[in-house]
Amino acid sequence: MATEFKRKAMSNVPAGTITDAAQKIYITPSNCDTVIIGLLLTNTSGSSVTADVLIATEASTVGPEDGSLGNEDIYLIKGAQVPVGSALEVISGKVVLANTGSSTGDALHIRCSTASSMDATLSILENT
Repeated sequence: MATEFKRKAMSNVPAGTITDAAQKIYITPSNCDTVIIGLLLTNTSGSSVTADVLIATEASTVGPEDGSLGNEDIYLIKGAQVPVGSALEVISGKVVLANTGSSTGDALHIRCSTASSMDATLSILENT
């Protein structure tokens, strides 16, 4: 199993619906598990903004304990305030994004309350 550290960045995080394609900062590649090491959101505007971060899960990776599967959207934060001139460390531990098949897997989405007012930096470790 090969591992590779990567950094993904998104300047001017868009507003709009959190599940829109424009809000995707990362999609887990096929047959790969990804460990998110850190996620930093930085307010680049002159006023306070709010941020949402969501994992759109692959259909086969979530579900209740009874074994049934679903396709869930899971918020890591919702409506978190990011004051002027500051940053929010959303993930300081580790979160796993999975892909158990040959298509794309879990995706990480970021939304800002005001378009072009936030930058995002994602640090990951991909296991292929």
